[in-house]
Amino acid sequence: MSDLEQDRADGAVGSAAPSRRTVLRGVGAATLGAVAVGAFAACGSGGGGVAPGASAGSGGGAAPGASAGSGGLAKVADIPVGGAISAVSPDGKPIILAQPTKGTIVGMSAICTHLGCTVAPDGAKLVCPCHGSVYKAADGSNVSGPAPRPLAAVAVRVANGEVFAG
Repeated sequence: MSDLEQDRADGAVGSAAPSRRTVLRGVGAATLGAVAVGAFAACGSGGGGVAPGASAGSGGGAAPGASAGSGGLAKVADIPVGGAISAVSPDGKPIILAQPTKGTIVGMSAICTHLGCTVAPDGAKLVCPCHGSVYKAADGSNVSGPAPRPLAAVAVRVANGEVFAG
């Protein structure tokens, strides 16, 4: 049965009120439009995009084991050897702390160089949830994807088993 035939059967043709089918079509189109706008907004060049389906706080906040009162970004013990964790710099920007070899801590921006989404640690790599760029967790260098350059380095130092900015 065609849509026109169904609308006639529903009594929608020639009546002033839209049929249930017409209303549902409009709601579906509006919902799809809102989802598309939200997905593209996450990829804007504003710097802090969030992947569709992720909350704005995911990957941010204090790193596991960070001492809130000490000013430390994280404890060295909380950063896996060969991996990385997400953290937040003192100025509120998302960063990555990695431990490529035991006792060596490196910091880098968590902002993807493609369109500004926030990358997330995934074992020995960092993955951009927006377009799939992949970086090495050890140094932020490009592995694959549309990202044109490596992640920017962030200066960090270690003191008494904690990682600090600078």
